[in-house]
Amino acid sequence: MPMQRTLISAVLAMAFAIPAAAQTRAGECREIRDDLARLACYDQINAHSDVSASENENAATTAAPTRIASRDERSHPAIAQRHSDGSPDTLSQRWELEPEDKTGLFRVVAHKPTYALFARYSGNPNQLPSTPAPGHQVTSPLNLDSVESKFQLSFKTKALENLFGGYGDLWLGYTQQSSWQVYNTVNSSSFRETNYEPEAFLTLRTNARILGFDWRLLNLGVVHQSNGRELPLSRSWNRVYAQFGLERGNLSLFVRPWLRINESAKTDDNPGITDYMGHGDLLAVYHHGENEFSALTRYSGVGNRATMQLDWHFPLIGALKGYVQLFSGYGETLVDYNIHQNTIGIGVSLTQWQ
Repeated sequence: MPMQRTLISAVLAMAFAIPAAAQTRAGECREIRDDLARLACYDQINAHSDVSASENENAATTAAPTRIASRDERSHPAIAQRHSDGSPDTLSQRWELEPEDKTGLFRVVAHKPTYALFARYSGNPNQLPSTPAPGHQVTSPLNLDSVESKFQLSFKTKALENLFGGYGDLWLGYTQQSSWQVYNTVNSSSFRETNYEPEAFLTLRTNARILGFDWRLLNLGVVHQSNGRELPLSRSWNRVYAQFGLERGNLSLFVRPWLRINESAKTDDNPGITDYMGHGDLLAVYHHGENEFSALTRYSGVGNRATMQLDWHFPLIGALKGYVQLFSGYGETLVDYNIHQNTIGIGVSLTQWQ
């Protein structure tokens, strides 16, 4: 009899020990931040023991951030493979393209980068801004410093969603960029230029392959940009555009041709602005670990005028990133649209392109 009791006790101990060990292991799995590694951990548990129903529910809840391919994606082998191999689906999440990505209306989310350059150096400060329009010529030098600060704030919000059978959303965006002569005490550290850029655009979800890229979205928009100044420094223009968003692994491309909305000669602050700014831009964004690299380019066939901005966002503290910006070309600000400049700035960013 003592032998039987000992045997029964051992069996019961083993029976309770197995699920306890599995539960302990499941707790360790929940601590894993990487989605694929966390799922692999749960798969190992299921391969060796039966986890309780409550643990399976916890596992499903913990793994929820991993995207489940939509019906359209499951029918597209290239896209399905891209999700399963762990590469980021930044365009879908940033633009809320799929039903599972939707977060509701009128939530303020990132648009273009939001940053502060504490020091920005220009090799050619625009001391005498002018345009061909009458009354738009500065006659006395502005006495600008070569070093200033530069700030940008950018956000968007969704006004309508699930248009065209769930394939379209209407967004409202706003970007404000300021150049501040903070180190120029002679001019009372004044703000040199602020550009205001409201826009509205319809985002359409697309699923197609183009030259090895996944064409993920099409934005159709209208944008106004102005500096709110009086003559002779007033600058403004309006455009309509189509923006194509493509993705392959860690690389995203945004191709945006635009058409300027013509103004009368009496109201046009900057005639010929497209001769310097061109008729579109190309943005490439690449992620490597916690670093983001981007290149924004424009080109005008009139005078072979080319512009490029290179950005590097790197880890700093939490969500705060270090930021380096290099610019060469025309139109870093509206008042400088017809002046070639080479600039470099360093600071921090709160949000990036992706």
